[in-house]
Amino acid sequence: MTTASIEVEVASPHSAETVFKVFSNFHIIAPKVNPQAFKSIETLEGDGGVGTIRLFTFGDGVPFTSGKYRQDAVDASNLSQSYTFFEGDNLMGILDSVKADVKIVPSADGGSVFKQKITYNCKGDEKPSAETLNFEKELYEKTFKAMEAYAVAHPEEF
Repeated sequence: MTTASIEVEVASPHSAETVFKVFSNFHIIAPKVNPQAFKSIETLEGDGGVGTIRLFTFGDGVPFTSGKYRQDAVDASNLSQSYTFFEGDNLMGILDSVKADVKIVPSADGGSVFKQKITYNCKGDEKPSAETLNFEKELYEKTFKAMEAYAVAHPEEF
């Protein structure tokens, strides 16, 4: 099995704890701030913890229509979580799964760095194109920045 991966790193002036809370609400905030990419995110089973299954319905700004993911880990004390997309056309017919590991790291200035490694587990030798990987990396960066702006505009939610 072949893999491909991308890494996303975005510095934030907000504390690691705040960024973790914001990212933990991705399913609520992302469709509000980037509906071109995320039309809706519906919880199919679970309460947001390990084992939760969510259905992403993608917007017109992405070349996919849907994908299901499972929350694999949530570690609030270490400000990390992971999830795996396991079904949907976002697997492009060439992937078994897409695994994402997220870690929020405090920075010396009181802010933080959002770090996400996304691993594409391929069925065979074919990998997502460099264009697709760059598109997804930019999409994650853009969505994170929009979520951060949402958190600034709505501090009462965090």
